Amino acid sequence: MANIAITGAARGIGFELAKQHTQAGDRVFALVRKPSAALTALAEAFGGTLTVHTMDVSSDASVKAGSAETGGEPIDILYNVAGIVGPIPPELESSDWDAWDEVINIMVKGPLRVLQAFLPRLHAGSKVINLTSQLAASTWPYGGLYAYGAAKAGLNRMMRSVAIDLKARGIVVGLVHPGYVRTEMSGPSAEISPEESAASIRTLTAGWTIEETGEFYKWNGEKHAW
Repeated sequence: MANIAITGAARGIGFELAKQHTQAGDRVFALVRKPSAALTALAEAFGGTLTVHTMDVSSDASVKAGSAETGGEPIDILYNVAGIVGPIPPELESSDWDAWDEVINIMVKGPLRVLQAFLPRLHAGSKVINLTSQLAASTWPYGGLYAYGAAKAGLNRMMRSVAIDLKARGIVVGLVHPGYVRTEMSGPSAEISPEESAASIRTLTAGWTIEETGEFYKWNGEKHAW
């Protein structure tokens, strides 16, 4: 049994990761800004194996309080899943800077806040898996979504630095493009289901070694170009 902490566990990929890890017999700490009915029902069905904790990754106080509420057990896998889309096109002529600030706060500062809060409970062999996006890569061939793409690119660069700094402690840091997934963010026309994405991410995470720390992978195990 592994101890798993997951932000953004109320729905989508985060919920599926929580569900699948719980079904596999792991101890799951579901970290959410607001619980969903599905997550509450899942927690009730599995008793104390899955517990739900309030955590708004945009707030330092909320992250510290939420992590403290989960106790002091070692964390084997920390998934940074929580995120938002932010401003949508058109953005070229003008931008909503308050919305930009929110995106950066949640998707760049947020994962680092969460990692810092759980760092005392990480150990050699722990894995910190950050869900990012193909939009973070310089190879992405489309325009638009400036704030989202910039935030995910910033997350990637930051977590590669974190990976370098944590390598001597044996802590693996990973970056994963989860695929184009049918979630509230991507809509019903996306290519794969949250169940498929979560299952593939779990397999990828299980095989992630310290030699690959800081790397950027697709959900299916292929390396993603930067």
